[in-house]
Parts: sequence; C-alpha cells; structure tokens
Amino acid sequence: MFYQKNPHGKTNVLKDSNMKTALIVYGGWEGHQPKETTGIFIPWLQEQGYETTWTDTLDAFLDQERMKAYHIIIPCWTCGELSSEQEKGLSGAIMGGVGLAGWHGGLCDAFRASPGYQFMTGGQCVAHPGGCVEYSIHITKPDDPIVSGFNDFKMKSEQYYLLADPSNEVLATTTFSGEIFPWIDGCIMPQVWKRMYGQGRVFYSALGHVAADFDVPECIEIMKRGILWASR
Repeated sequence: MFYQKNPHGKTNVLKDSNMKTALIVYGGWEGHQPKETTGIFIPWLQEQGYETTWTDTLDAFLDQERMKAYHIIIPCWTCGELSSEQEKGLSGAIMGGVGLAGWHGGLCDAFRASPGYQFMTGGQCVAHPGGCVEYSIHITKPDDPIVSGFNDFKMKSEQYYLLADPSNEVLATTTFSGEIFPWIDGCIMPQVWKRMYGQGRVFYSALGHVAADFDVPECIEIMKRGILWASR
C-alpha cells in the first residue's frame, strides 16, 4: 500500500496502480452532514478496489479530461450553485460514460438553478412534509439486483416529495399521507431509481438525510449496490 496526494489536498490510499477511481465531492448545506455521510463510503470504496479522491470544492468538475477518467462520481452538495463550466465538466463526464450516484439532498436537492443538472439526475426535491417522520419504503422491482432480497421497510427521516423524470426506472417508492397536505394523500412517490444519461449510468436514493440513516441496513446496502451498478 502507498499514498498519493490528490490535487485538492486530500490523501488517497492506493493499493496498486490498476485501481478504479472515484471522485467524491461534498459541501453545501451542513444540515445534511455532507462530510459525515460521504465519509461512510470512503473506506468501503477503497475495500472495493477504488482509488478515492475526496474534495470540498466544485472546481474539481472543471478538469474535463480528468473528469472523464473517473469510473464513478459521487456528489453530496445540497443547494449551492454550479457555474456553467462546472456543470459542463460534470455533465460531459456522465454523458461520456462515467457513473453518477448519490443520496437524498446531496444529489437531488442541489443546484436548483441548473435545470440541466436536474435533467441528468432525474429529479428534484420540493418538500418533505412533516420533517422527520416514520414512513414505509416499498420495493417495486424485487428482481432488480440493487434491491433484490429486500422486503418493504421503515424509515424515520425526511420523506422526500420529488419532481421525478418519468423516464426513471423506479426501484422503490413511498406513499404519502394527507396529514400535512391533504391534497397529496395517497400519492405514490419514487424514492430509489436508476437511469441513463448518454452513456453514463445514474443512480439515486432519496434515503440518507443524515449519517445515522445509514444505520438502517437496507438504506446503506441499497446505496452501495447502486454505486457499484452506476460505476463503469
């Protein structure tokens, strides 16, 4: 094992020169614990054989040639703004075949002023009625490898109401009650999906409001499987 300094000041742990590569970009609103949640997946990615670059600057997206060389990109950046050049670097990499994966607001409550980014991810959070509540996740495609073997399960967290692309392949949903907003009573909302964006695979899970949510076995395992599916 040896160590290499990446250009953003973090340290990568490299086992050999033939490892796959992952870029993890964290920041934005601190309430979603971007550093803590991404930190859960760094050791796991390294165990899977990935060289990890972990950075807190969106300027990582500017190096278009480097971006195209990654196998998977995992942003966790709630709200914030993407410059046109940053968006070009990210979307160009995914369009060209790099994988994209993320959770909760870190992927789908990000860069609200960038519709092109939302087109890529397949959705945008617009509400979480009642704040942290107990709700059920229903597995809709039990034969899909990302969710196979799981039964429906409970979460106590933010139940995301999303504007979701109908071209998404939905793997799990949740059903809203009308307790807070009567007009959405019975609304079935996608919570886990996968999609293509050009040649790149995109995976999203609405679960993962804070690091403790990943203590739920289904929550973390679905995310891990989704990352591996998205990675080229």
